[in-house]
Amino acid sequence: MSNETAPTAVLDRPQAPRGLAMGGLAAAMFLVILDSAMVNLAGSTIREGLGISAAELTVVVDSYLVAFAGLLLLGGRLADVLGGRKVFLAGMAGYLAASVCCALATSGGMLIAGRIAQGIGAAVVLPAALSLVLALYRSPAERSRAMGIWGAVSGAGSLVGVFLGGTLTEMLGWQSVFLTPVPFGVIGAVIVWRSAPRAPGRPGRFDALGAAIITLGVSALALGMVSAAEAGWGAPGTLTGLAISLAGLAAFVLVERRSAHPLVPLGVFRRRPVVTANVVVFLIGGSLTGLFFFLPQYQQEVLGMSPLEAGMAQIPIATMIIVGAGLAPLLAKRMGLAHALPAGLLVLLTGFLWLTWDPTTSGFSLSLLGAFLLIGTGLGLGLVNATAMGVRESADGESGLLSGLINAAQQLGGAVGLAALAGIAIGAAGTHGDIDFTTAFLGEAALILIALALALFRTTRTEPVPSAVGAR
Repeated sequence: MSNETAPTAVLDRPQAPRGLAMGGLAAAMFLVILDSAMVNLAGSTIREGLGISAAELTVVVDSYLVAFAGLLLLGGRLADVLGGRKVFLAGMAGYLAASVCCALATSGGMLIAGRIAQGIGAAVVLPAALSLVLALYRSPAERSRAMGIWGAVSGAGSLVGVFLGGTLTEMLGWQSVFLTPVPFGVIGAVIVWRSAPRAPGRPGRFDALGAAIITLGVSALALGMVSAAEAGWGAPGTLTGLAISLAGLAAFVLVERRSAHPLVPLGVFRRRPVVTANVVVFLIGGSLTGLFFFLPQYQQEVLGMSPLEAGMAQIPIATMIIVGAGLAPLLAKRMGLAHALPAGLLVLLTGFLWLTWDPTTSGFSLSLLGAFLLIGTGLGLGLVNATAMGVRESADGESGLLSGLINAAQQLGGAVGLAALAGIAIGAAGTHGDIDFTTAFLGEAALILIALALALFRTTRTEPVPSAVGAR
């Protein structure tokens, strides 16, 4: 996730047009987002096919997020030191192999192992792909356009995923959501291999210890929260997981303070905008991941939709995420970023509360559509403006670090938030293996309410500066 990964030395420019390389790199981004969206739509079918509980399905989703989030910053560092193209191809090979393993899984444990491997591959692929994009497009104007394409591809992956996931699951079974992206990933990798620039690596070291500790800490926290759903919050396994997570996170701080090449220089957390933005993105990530985990199951188990119908019904959310993301810079320029962020969060909160008390009992309805439109718009506005707040004051050489932090915060929020929401919602159901969806949606609304309070607190201490926002 580095904006500074391309070295100043002359690059080995490809013979093919750079637009071809950009297409291959964008395809990698598209496939990773597409795969995640499709897996969420297939959740109920995976539970039935493998005979696993709701808590085990939570671990299937969380195992990917934990590996992805914990190793994301290390993946960016690997691309810096070893060279983006080499790291991208290795990561893509691992990701596609893991996808095949997921499709062949015959038990929850096998699927969880495959998802962990997918998360590791994604954590290597995405920052390496971004480093190659920045090597292809050198000027600020070109990079701005390239990042616009990158963001649009991400939104398109979510949009296509909610449709294709339901379609494939209903027609070919849940295994197809893991197998379908594989041939396209191979084609994208070949394109990148033949057309992307070969940038020499930089001398440096990897903070492998820091990456291992933060991954262990987040994993223990997530698993402790998930186990609370079945064993209770006072159970030895739950308490052990929470204790290990606290020790791991404390050890991570100590390691980063002493490391000559830290994953996260702790000095950046002295800046209020950076802290506010990362906490807000962390909370949005928890609600976003929880939404796309619980919502397909709610649509199928409570509203009686098929996987295809559930996917089609979610298209308004994905569409409005794209629309909200496009409107976010305009809103920030007009209102000032300090006011635009709370406005977007308020829209999102309203959508979640609407969903919680929606009267729909079967199928799709105009009322449910209204909630989906607000949620999608709020997610697009909130994520883009929170990201802008986190990176707009970066000094030279810091943009990669701060953007990497934002991405890691969203993934960590997704892993921890989903585990917490699942633990509460499964526990509230009272019946083994069931989910109290009202509790789940209220929990998502509570996360956004906290994020809104933080954003409003910052607004009261910061004067809006529209011209500065628009200039960045």
